[in-house]
Amino acid sequence: MELRVDRERCIGAGMCVLTAPGVFDQDDADGRVLPLDTTPAPEWEHAVREAAQVCPSGAIAIDD
Repeated sequence: MELRVDRERCIGAGMCVLTAPGVFDQDDADGRVLPLDTTPAPEWEHAVREAAQVCPSGAIAIDD
């Protein structure tokens, strides 16, 4: 699994951070998503997929 995030599309809702805090963070300057790991460990797979689904702007994509 590999993550792609579109910081320009991100609206800073923070759902990704709440869903997968070990994989996502928010930029202190603008509140937009910051991936902590673009190839998260297998134990984060379910949470990362959920984060992509609940992202209101669709800024998170997953490549399998």
